Amino acid sequence: MVRHHQPRKGSVAFSPRKRAAKETPRIKAWPHEDEPKILGFAGYKVGMTHAMMVDNDKNSPTSGMEVFTPVTVLEVPPVVVMGVRAYEKTNYGLKAITEVLSENLDEELSRKISLPKNYNKEESISKIQEALEYTDEIKLLVHTNPKLTSVPKKKPEIFECGIGGKTIEEKLNTALELIGTEVKASDVFADGQLVDSIGITKGKGFQGPVKRWGIRIQYGKAARSSKKRHIGSMGPWTPSRTMWTVPQAGQMGYHKRTEYNKKILKIGEADDVDAVNPEGGFVKYGLVKNDYILMKGSLPGPSKRLVILRKAMRPHGKSNEAPQINYISTKSKQGV
Repeated sequence: MVRHHQPRKGSVAFSPRKRAAKETPRIKAWPHEDEPKILGFAGYKVGMTHAMMVDNDKNSPTSGMEVFTPVTVLEVPPVVVMGVRAYEKTNYGLKAITEVLSENLDEELSRKISLPKNYNKEESISKIQEALEYTDEIKLLVHTNPKLTSVPKKKPEIFECGIGGKTIEEKLNTALELIGTEVKASDVFADGQLVDSIGITKGKGFQGPVKRWGIRIQYGKAARSSKKRHIGSMGPWTPSRTMWTVPQAGQMGYHKRTEYNKKILKIGEADDVDAVNPEGGFVKYGLVKNDYILMKGSLPGPSKRLVILRKAMRPHGKSNEAPQINYISTKSKQGV
């Protein structure tokens, strides 16, 4: 009998597939930009619909034609810059030197952060300026405003955000000017711009190797025992250990994932929410009440989950022009 050969089942590209540490993703890399402005933003995933738009990609077979495209709606209320943090470069990576926090923090942040009674903002600013000689990176501390949305929560999420600038001094001066201010999505991104989306995917719990890795279910003669949804072998005798490439049961979903070069089709204002709100609201979310972003395609995670958008790290050089949107579906999604 001819020996059967077949490629391995399941990609090992995202191993180890363990649960994310927390629901708010942490971004470790930011693009280098000369323009002194914030490099990221955060919004809540609302749901999906579809739109009709004119394809403005010159190399596309449908260039200049009206095409159907699925879109994801993100609700993006203004975020608040609550602090600045300075980092120095060590042999073990970046290490925080000091930080400056806003004196007027949101009431809901008292559950997470409490300023010392003798906290002096001016002293903190002078301390961070004195450490500028050996400062390697400046980052902003930003918090969201979930109580302005249909997400049933009040406690804001806090995340670090990169900032652009030619020098460390320019970055620091821009960051200090932004402390305590609200930043809108239109201040950071523009229609047609390419961004990277970082989020935590849908959690699917503990799953077996058939669903988790896509291995085949054993047929009758091969299943010598009552087991059929398992692998045929755990590996060779040598090396005398189970290799990490063996498909096994475990956590599926709830992983941090980054999708590169997602296109922003439209950034809408709060007074224009009727353009995207369907009859009865979005399933498992409700109505969009604030500024929103229409993203081309899908985004990771379920509805109500935080998705962080970052300026594209490796843009592919295609058109960044704002597309012409002729129609956005607002039909009820309740029966879908």
